[in-house]
Amino acid sequence: MSSIHDNQLSKSDGLSKSHAWFNQARYGMFIHWGAYSAAARGEWVSNRERIPKEEYIRLYVDNFRAEQYDPSAWAALAKDAGMGYAVLTTRHHDGFALWPTKADDFHAGRLGPKRDLVGPFVEAFRSAGLKVGFYYSPASWFHPDYPGAYYRDWPGDSDWRDEEARLRFIEFYRAQLIELMKDYGKIDYLWYDGCIPNNLQSQVVNEEVLRLQPDILINERNGPPSHVHISEQAIKPGPKGQLWEACMTLNRNWGYHAGDYHWKNAASIIQMLCETANKGGNLLLNIGPKADGSVPEESAKMLHQAGDWLKRNGASIYGTEHCPFSWNNWGLLTMRGNKVYLIVICSPGKTLCLAEVKNRVLSARYLDGGGEISFQQEKDRLFLHDLVDPLPDPLGTVIEIEVEGYPEPLVQQTSFWIPG
Repeated sequence: MSSIHDNQLSKSDGLSKSHAWFNQARYGMFIHWGAYSAAARGEWVSNRERIPKEEYIRLYVDNFRAEQYDPSAWAALAKDAGMGYAVLTTRHHDGFALWPTKADDFHAGRLGPKRDLVGPFVEAFRSAGLKVGFYYSPASWFHPDYPGAYYRDWPGDSDWRDEEARLRFIEFYRAQLIELMKDYGKIDYLWYDGCIPNNLQSQVVNEEVLRLQPDILINERNGPPSHVHISEQAIKPGPKGQLWEACMTLNRNWGYHAGDYHWKNAASIIQMLCETANKGGNLLLNIGPKADGSVPEESAKMLHQAGDWLKRNGASIYGTEHCPFSWNNWGLLTMRGNKVYLIVICSPGKTLCLAEVKNRVLSARYLDGGGEISFQQEKDRLFLHDLVDPLPDPLGTVIEIEVEGYPEPLVQQTSFWIPG
């Protein structure tokens, strides 16, 4: 079911009914996996440690074997976690392609696993009923025509060796994208990263992608035409009326890092999900599989726990739209149609006061189990009485209230600062 937000998107946004799945899903799996996983020190290791290409191949590419690679298990994890799509790093900034590209010889068909890793991913996730996305970075640190592998930030537009090198590089990355768009059936999402320097003829390339995959969504990082605004390691909505997504890690790294023990937990996932849904966006949550293809136990455990919560409370997330309600000290709110969902994280005790809804309230109930809740509306305040205390669900107890008409706040939010 598409939301009211979907229906209000204009043709000028470049959206179509085939894109409605994005707002319905609200939650996806990001998968950073490549030769850097064998280094086990994050995906930027070759740049940050100034590793020469030959050394990178000998120590890490050759030891990236994918012995336990089972994309069906990844898809089952995403499905159980309640996710609707997945995005795989087909090629990160190190330039090592996970498919046997014909554009150069630095790929998994020739080195490391010595087989195509992208095809099985597409087949497994498509078979599981999930939408399929490709992460692709035009940057390629070791490519002979790229400005260089060891910039501390990124190269600038004037850092190309010469114009011929720039044009050759554009043709190289364009050829790889054409392979990805032609060889793996329908692709739902192209997730660009590393689109630097900026003078990469991106509009021409994106238009070609859309000719090959007319229904694909493209994120904004390689310029127009595009559809999805991205916020990285932060929850910041894009322009009004635009699809947007927050991409977040489960610890402090995207690629597998053996020494990173700074794990989030299931409660953090639920809070991120609710916050992005409240603002009308999606959460793309990253896992960093090990070099052999196995998912760290810590990641799998918290994804399963969050998935169990979604099995009970998914109506408060899937297909929701931008929610104008925010001012409270007990949790987060989401909405769909004439229903508002109160995700109560901090118990208010036996009575909860919601002093924000302008509409007449018709009913109130616990979403998990459906038990009715007695309520009383006094002028501009709604009181929910006789609540269960302590909260029956420590990850977030969801209360669904149905209102008369389209939900409206008494006071519009006019600043970005909301007290926690």
